[in-house]
Amino acid sequence: MKIKPLGANQTELETSNGLVLFSYQTAVACFLYGKGYFRTEQKWSVTTSKHITRWLNGNTAEVKPQAFFDNLVK
Repeated sequence: MKIKPLGANQTELETSNGLVLFSYQTAVACFLYGKGYFRTEQKWSVTTSKHITRWLNGNTAEVKPQAFFDNLVK
């Protein structure tokens, strides 16, 4: 696993399955190898929404419940 700080209050975690975006201390989006991009359906702050949008960089992401992301990092 590798941790990569992306900016203030945003971090990317690289795992064997893909990449996970953390905004503050919460996993909110991911890219899973062979499956694509996913983002949380949970409405967090305006800042977290900006983090997700910037990280996705124009890529389409399937919306998943927050529990999906919570389970990725257990």
